[in-house]
Amino acid sequence: MNQMPRVMIAGTNSGVGKTTVTLGIMAALVKKGITVQGFKAGPDYIDPSHHTFVTGNASRNLDTWMMGESACCELFERSAADAEISVIEGVMGLYDGSIDSSGHGSSAHLAKVLNTPVILVVNARGVAQSAGAIVMGFKEFDREINLAGIILNNIASQNHYDCIKKAIEDSCSVTVLGYLNKDKDITIPERHLGLIPSEEEKINSALYEKLGQMVLETIDTDRLLDTAGAAGIFPDYNKSIFINKNDSLNITLAIARDNAFCFYYQDDIDLFEALGAKIIQFSPLNDKYLPDDIDGIFMGGGFPELFADRLMKNESMRNSILEAHKQGTVIYGECGGMMYLLEKLIDCEGRSFKMCGVLNGTSRMGNRRQGLGYVITDATCDNMICKSGDTFRSHEFHWSMLQDVPDDTMFAYNTRKSNGKRTGVDGICKNNVLASYTHIHFSSNPKLAVNLLSTMAKRSKHKLVAERT
Repeated sequence: MNQMPRVMIAGTNSGVGKTTVTLGIMAALVKKGITVQGFKAGPDYIDPSHHTFVTGNASRNLDTWMMGESACCELFERSAADAEISVIEGVMGLYDGSIDSSGHGSSAHLAKVLNTPVILVVNARGVAQSAGAIVMGFKEFDREINLAGIILNNIASQNHYDCIKKAIEDSCSVTVLGYLNKDKDITIPERHLGLIPSEEEKINSALYEKLGQMVLETIDTDRLLDTAGAAGIFPDYNKSIFINKNDSLNITLAIARDNAFCFYYQDDIDLFEALGAKIIQFSPLNDKYLPDDIDGIFMGGGFPELFADRLMKNESMRNSILEAHKQGTVIYGECGGMMYLLEKLIDCEGRSFKMCGVLNGTSRMGNRRQGLGYVITDATCDNMICKSGDTFRSHEFHWSMLQDVPDDTMFAYNTRKSNGKRTGVDGICKNNVLASYTHIHFSSNPKLAVNLLSTMAKRSKHKLVAERT
């Protein structure tokens, strides 16, 4: 295996500045002419969009709870092999993972699986020598973690930095690589699902430029590169995802992609293509009709509630999708995609918007999260991605809820939290449609991808026979 220089940027907790520091480091390294591959620990869709914008390379997600160790190694190696350095952004605090207390899903577990040194971001706001105690706790909590450096965020002055640096290095024997100053202008806009995706925030290029310059001035990037280069031997693993191509499927998959529907994993797109699917993207916001000669539709998650009026007014697209459904085209929808496939969407202000009407029911935005976290999904009936009795791992994050769903609606799944607590049903199943709040990383379970594309291929043959007769 290539050594693959790599480093993880983790934090003591959420909100400490991991993403800001990560993007600044990426931008600084790109400024130095270095090829950077970004990764994100956990299932988040939005942070990787910012990585991608800064580095020019599609960022990838790695999640030890959803995928397992070997899959994380395979997906990492596949994208990191050609990069000069891989920068992995952690999730929440370093040791925060699944609520089943296994530690899986945490940044720490991923760092150990990938044999990757960790740079810990510590928020310096309101602390001085006490930062040494914070770092000592993180260092001693799990001595298998290679805590290779510290970056301080929100430093108030040079004296403030010198004081904290001395406290950490003298008491913990961990190198402080530098800092970012307190700067109220360094803010990445947020909303209810987290950061605003980079696709919507066109002014971010100036922010990234500023972050990169700040990092070059106050963080020792040469030391960081040395740390990444000393990551050590990459572990052995069993390859199970990108192993066989099946061009015999020979289908065309239409994927909805615009500001309303933007939650996709790049590794999943790559997997669909490796399995023989031709990918065509379309925009429910801007296009009038679906692409011609498609065999299936993937409606991913996103923010349909923020663009509900435009989605409703694009009647020709809504009718095009409804007609495709009537003609037997296989449609798979996740979260925002499901909301669009229903009859109506009611936003946070109580306004009602007409959607596609492929499925009966309404999605209504709430004033708090309705679902968040890892989910174990148990199939209760045969459907387009699995058989009754099958179980797979997934996640959910949504503020909307279902209303006015007919009593005879068939649901494909029972769901439970990672600690086993039952959470309800999910996965509206209707003829050639499967739509749910559940988000799947198909690379974590390639059989689900094979089943989905195979269903599309079979339905396409039936459609062709019907047209000829």
